[in-house]
Order: sequence, then structure tokens, then C-alpha cells
Amino acid sequence: MKIPRLFTALQVLALSISIGTSEALAANPKENVGLQLYSLRDAFAKDVPGTLDKVKAMGFTNVELAGTYGLTAKQFKAELDARGLKAVSAHFPFDSFRTNLDGVVSDAKIFGLKYVGCAWIPHTGDTFSETTCREAIEVFNKSGEALAKQGIQFFYHTHGYEFQPLGKGTLFDLLMQKTNPKFVSLEMDVFWIAHAGQDPVKLLDQYGKRWQLMHLKGMKETTPTGLLTGHSDVTNNVPLGSGKIDYAPILNHAKKAGAKWFIIEDESPIAEEQIPQSLRYLETVKW
Repeated sequence: MKIPRLFTALQVLALSISIGTSEALAANPKENVGLQLYSLRDAFAKDVPGTLDKVKAMGFTNVELAGTYGLTAKQFKAELDARGLKAVSAHFPFDSFRTNLDGVVSDAKIFGLKYVGCAWIPHTGDTFSETTCREAIEVFNKSGEALAKQGIQFFYHTHGYEFQPLGKGTLFDLLMQKTNPKFVSLEMDVFWIAHAGQDPVKLLDQYGKRWQLMHLKGMKETTPTGLLTGHSDVTNNVPLGSGKIDYAPILNHAKKAGAKWFIIEDESPIAEEQIPQSLRYLETVKW
């Protein structure tokens, strides 16, 4: 009788430790939350140091990059270091992966990036074609394999146009089928998934751990959806917790899928006002 009782006590202790750890993580979501600095692109174009001061004052420690606003990678890294800001991921243009991968690797090492990605596949007009998709797949697989040798994970950031129909599925299905999951992960931009009329929760459950990063931004109630353009007026960006996207289930399914980073992005003209509201939402919502 003593052995079962001891075993039960150990189970209870382990459960208590597990619950305590989960509660601690839930109480400090900032540990895996960051800001896409493109949100403040206009301010960065005028004043890099002052804008980074604002980012720090908002409460961020982690950031995602999309350019260095006239500074070299080393200069921008020094500005981040001076404020205790860490770049965990960055976007680079498609052509950089196609023609200047060495340059991407060099910048990634300067910043100490764990994730490097592409946020837009160039295509003509609003029509993303199968030919263009297959060309991108080849570039992504080659880039992902080369970056993996440097200890860097490549990712593609969704923009909605990938859901053009193809046979019984979509070009996004083709992208997922033909890219090597070892070398090509994804960053779900929830706004663009919803904009294309897709279900973020369904896609998170379907592709699981391939979703390594999340882009979080709210969508105004009146924003049209079901569009495959990858374009929407920037004023359609609203703070998380408001608008037509219910983020609570999305955040929960993203964590279950294994997403590592949750990046706030706000492209609106009043991003400086809205970003703190989005951060407060992430601090209070249960996920």
C-alpha cells in the first residue's frame, strides 16, 4: 500500500510544479512577444534612436526587423543593444534569397537571428500564379537548406494571395506540399489569413509546428474579406481585442501548434497609439 501512495504523492507534486510553471508563463507573455518594427516605419525614417526609445518605453524586449532605415546592420545592432532590445527574426526581400543569400546570412549573424524570412513573393498585379509559386518553392527550399547549415530557420510570411484556387485545393496547399518542412517554416499573419477568407484556427491545427511565428494585428469590423490580393487599406488595422478577429482561440491553437514567437504588427497611421493597447490585450487575455 505504501508504493501506490508514494506514487500518487509524486504525481500530485509533479502536477503542482507543472501548473505553477504554466501559470508563471501565462503571467509573463512578454517573454515570447515582440514588435515588428515596420509598424513604426515612418518614425524610423526620421529618427532611428528616438523611435527605438519609444519601442523600449512601450515595454518590448524582442523585435522583428524589416530593414535598417539607412543604417548598416552593425550600426542598427548597436542601437538595439544600447536599449536592451533583441532581434529574434527579420524579413528580407525575395530577391535577396534568390541572388544574395550570402548577404542575408551575414546580416543574420550580425543580429544573432534565429529566424529569417520572406514576406512577399513578387508577382504581376493581383494574380499569384502556379508558375510563380513553383519558382518561389525552389528558392525557399534552397535558401532554407543553406540557412539551416548556419543554424538559422527560414520562414515564409503569409499574405493571403497564396490561396488562389488550384485543382481541388489552393496554391497554398501546393506551397505546403512542395516545401521541405525541415527547412521551410511559416509565419502566420492572422490579418492576411482572415482577409483571404481563411480560418486561422483550422490552418494552425492542420499544419501544426510548421507555424513557428505569428503576426498579430486586429481587423476593423468593416474590412472586406474573401479577397486574394494581399492588399488592404492600412486604416483597417485596429488594436488586438477589437474588430472582427477573435484572437483568444487563435492564440491558444497557435501555442498548441508549437508557435514560438508572437509578433505584434500594426500598419495603421496611429500605430503608436494602438500598439500599447494590443500589448495590454496580450497581457490580459487567457492563452
